[in-house]
Amino acid sequence: MKEEQALRKEAEQIIQTIEAAGPFRQQFHLMPPAGLMNDPNGLVQWQGVNHVFYQWMPFHTGHGSKWWGHAATRDWVHWELLPPALAPVHDFEKNGCYSGSAVAHEGLLYLFYTGNVKDEHGNRTSYQCLAVSSDGVEFEKHGPVIYQPEGYTAHVRDPKIWFEAGMWWLVIGAQRHDLEGQVLLYRSADLREWEFLGPLAGKDVTLSASFGYMWECPDFFELGGSRVLLVSPQGLEAEAARYQNQYQTGIFSGKFSPETGTFSHGEFREMDLGFEFYAPQTFLDEQDRRLLIGWMGVPDQQEQAHPTIADGWVHCLTVPRELTMQNGHLHQQPIEEYRQLRGEHASAVVAVDDEALVWQSWNAPTAEVYLEVEKDKSWTVSWRRYFHIFYEAGGQTLTFERPDLVTGEPVRRTSRVNDVRSLRCLFDCSSAEVFVNDGEYVSTSRLFPALGAGELQFSAEEPAVFHVDAWKLRPLQWA
Repeated sequence: MKEEQALRKEAEQIIQTIEAAGPFRQQFHLMPPAGLMNDPNGLVQWQGVNHVFYQWMPFHTGHGSKWWGHAATRDWVHWELLPPALAPVHDFEKNGCYSGSAVAHEGLLYLFYTGNVKDEHGNRTSYQCLAVSSDGVEFEKHGPVIYQPEGYTAHVRDPKIWFEAGMWWLVIGAQRHDLEGQVLLYRSADLREWEFLGPLAGKDVTLSASFGYMWECPDFFELGGSRVLLVSPQGLEAEAARYQNQYQTGIFSGKFSPETGTFSHGEFREMDLGFEFYAPQTFLDEQDRRLLIGWMGVPDQQEQAHPTIADGWVHCLTVPRELTMQNGHLHQQPIEEYRQLRGEHASAVVAVDDEALVWQSWNAPTAEVYLEVEKDKSWTVSWRRYFHIFYEAGGQTLTFERPDLVTGEPVRRTSRVNDVRSLRCLFDCSSAEVFVNDGEYVSTSRLFPALGAGELQFSAEEPAVFHVDAWKLRPLQWA
């Protein structure tokens, strides 16, 4: 289609002329070549290649009519930036190719996504659309395959596909006309004709009370003997140690019956204790690992205060993480392949008492830092005098602190954590991902410290010892 080719050429010219740069440019995280990045989409390993698509606004750093950007890798270290996969040029997607997923079937790669349409009065319509590729680069659009169901507003989006019990299945986030969030379930024999089975989860289905006005970016998978519904609900009221960001992401775990299309589950558990984590997606790779990538951002949460906007870009994705279920608790760990990025190494036993101690032999600004800490001690670890991790043993609280992106005043995220044994911290130029107790808890945050060395500082209320290993991390390699 000539219009689509012209639009894609324009975006590719922008990539060539406005390369995202500046002091906060990430080294080992996927970030946009220019413009705004948000949800990861279409995560799939196909013919040995890992494909990462993502929501992308190439022309500016605000939200708008989204595209699907596209990057690929075989080993998670060496990457290729591919041409954008989807551009919003057809009537059924003219206001954005919104989030979705990918599956491989009979030698072809199928993308399912939400086509967003608004009329001149701002009234919205949504379509669940299909695009197919034989080479993983060029995609032929087949238009809508699912239309808006009765009883729901046009906020029906983000289809996630999988194969099970001889059928294709799809979950999608939705909003009822009474403004209650739900996840809907569909089934298909051929990926084109879809049967609506009704709501899978939400108020009046698996919950008795209201739980947000919209559920975005659902994912539904088996992990460690449990069925997991991963979802990002909007509209939860903040509590003392929960729901502290503008919108949340977490899981319900339980049991699913393909025969009846029903799901029973326990309580909602947030996946992240930090400031920026939303809309993650998972996939099963060819090693049968359940891998996850999330968006290191939150909608409507100080997005335009990010200093990278002055450099022509905003937001990034998390590192790929492997998920496991251990004793009924979801664990997340950086994938093993990221160890290939390790460079210069240093280790130490750091003993502190009443005053703060700076580890003088370490100053790498991009690093992996692994700490083992003493049990039942209260302590503080600080990165570049900007990002602080506090553990208060008496109250069993773990707190992450950074300056507010607008006011500059300290702002915190505090959660109940029974004990902290270890921290694995991945520090990039403008982010921190902290994996507590081998991934039992995770905190994801964007950071924008003043230029300077990657100073690591320790303090404690009483004598304490930290066992520290640190590696300078190399950047991802781009073809």
